[in-house]
Amino acid sequence: MQSVIRIILQRLGLGLLTLFVVSIVIFTAVNMLPGDFAQAILGQGATPDAVEAIRRDLGLDQPPITRYFQWLGAAIQGDLGNSFAQANFASFVGADSGVRTTVAQQIAPRFANTMFLAAVTACIAVPVSLVLGILAALFRNSVFDRATNITTLTSISSPEFFLAYVLILFLAVLNPMLPSLSNIFEGMSFGERLERTLLPALTLTLVVTAHMMRMTRAAIINLLASPYIEMARLKGMSPMRVIVKHALPNALAPIINVIALNLAYLITGVVVVEVVFVYPGIGQLFVDSVKIRDIPVVQACCLIFAAAYILLNLLADILSILSNPRLRHPK
Repeated sequence: MQSVIRIILQRLGLGLLTLFVVSIVIFTAVNMLPGDFAQAILGQGATPDAVEAIRRDLGLDQPPITRYFQWLGAAIQGDLGNSFAQANFASFVGADSGVRTTVAQQIAPRFANTMFLAAVTACIAVPVSLVLGILAALFRNSVFDRATNITTLTSISSPEFFLAYVLILFLAVLNPMLPSLSNIFEGMSFGERLERTLLPALTLTLVVTAHMMRMTRAAIINLLASPYIEMARLKGMSPMRVIVKHALPNALAPIINVIALNLAYLITGVVVVEVVFVYPGIGQLFVDSVKIRDIPVVQACCLIFAAAYILLNLLADILSILSNPRLRHPK
């Protein structure tokens, strides 16, 4: 047990170190974006003095290293800063009027929407992937196996926006079963929210199902030639019972890894899908903030994406260790 705890602590330490390095990359990349927020808000006719005054009030005139450590220190304490675009500008320069809009307040409802979309997609994609993977391994080289592989390879090879427009065409235009725009707002019932989320969720399902299905199939097929699988067959067990009871538990480690990676994609890679369906998630907020050079929001979105991806990878690593006795006891 102590060895497991030590391995988990080592993984957590590596995760924190990775997140620190990623925060440096995020800050550097965001500050290298072309354009300037002060210039954008004042327009082309702004005088250099006015632009410099706004940059000074927003702290953009400070050295990058100083701004990075100020941002990192505040982020560690849970303060992601103030949105340049959404807040009343008078609040930054010391006026009494105006309401300050923090980045956390702006991101919280969008992140909740993205998590809801990811949860709906996971509830559809994970069971479908496992069932298809098990059936493909059970009927290997059959018509079903080949058809499943062709379908999943086609979906994984198609861009998300293409799949989104195809689903909109068939499920919203030619056969109006689902709304084409996912205009989610506060106060909606769960049923309405689910209905408007279903089309982007189906798009993401087509994207992530292929990875999980093919990994499940490959992991199970690799175990079917094992001696204990042959023994189970000689004892007269049915092929389905052999796979579900004996092969699947021993194939959990690679399956857990690919599921965690795809769940991380559902949080960090939904930008294109959210833009296509005008879904009010963190991906749509990220794109809008990049357009107007709202630096605090862009940095916060990137940091949340990185933290979610690293956290889910750590979770997959830990679950793989706990599910495999050979990893729990390396000696």
